[in-house]
Amino acid sequence: MPVGIPRVPFLIPDDEEATWVDVYNRLYRERSLFLGTKIDWESTNLLLSIMVFLSRQDCTWEQFLFLNCPGGWVVCGLAIFDMIRSVPPDVHTISIGKAYSMGSLVLSAGEFTERIAFPHGKVLLHQPMSSYFEGEELSKDSKEVQRIRKTVIRLYRQRTGQFPWVIAHDLERDSFLTPTEAKNHGIVDLVGVDLARLRLGQRFHNRSTETWNQLTNPYFDDLEKSDAHENFDGVIKC
Repeated sequence: MPVGIPRVPFLIPDDEEATWVDVYNRLYRERSLFLGTKIDWESTNLLLSIMVFLSRQDCTWEQFLFLNCPGGWVVCGLAIFDMIRSVPPDVHTISIGKAYSMGSLVLSAGEFTERIAFPHGKVLLHQPMSSYFEGEELSKDSKEVQRIRKTVIRLYRQRTGQFPWVIAHDLERDSFLTPTEAKNHGIVDLVGVDLARLRLGQRFHNRSTETWNQLTNPYFDDLEKSDAHENFDGVIKC
């Protein structure tokens, strides 16, 4: 098997034959974006440029951001947060592994009711940290860190509905949350198991509707109405 990024066929409009493109390129065309590395300048600029391009190409096509992120630089995370909240299309955020530190803030930035965490993922909250620890810079840098911390608390409050003192308490130390705890905290709206239940409920509804149509088919006209209801109830209980 070749080493590197997998390639998949893609038929470019107006071309007669499909060409092979890397799988990420293909997924980007379907508005599926990924943030699976540390949030730094390179990953941030790449993600922002893709979101801007796709939004200009079609401002009505929803985008899906999949996160498996260990966190990273605060300023970069705030830039991604602002872009998610600024582009015209709704952005769905999905945590498929870990959403640590700034990754959790990016996760919370998705459209309300469209923020999802997979069942075995993890979410981590903690306060911003500084790279300066000595000399005169410590005092100046600590003031900037406090300003950033207040900004982060304000954004978490907007996206989760929690009281500021609750957010401040969670940021005091590493706060690991399960997907269910993240849902109760307001960081996400659904856990993966909730989606499975929704799909199961939809399949159950479709099955019930199909059965009802069969029972009301002219082929069953000779059946009495009470018998038809009894059979239908039996199917519903399966």
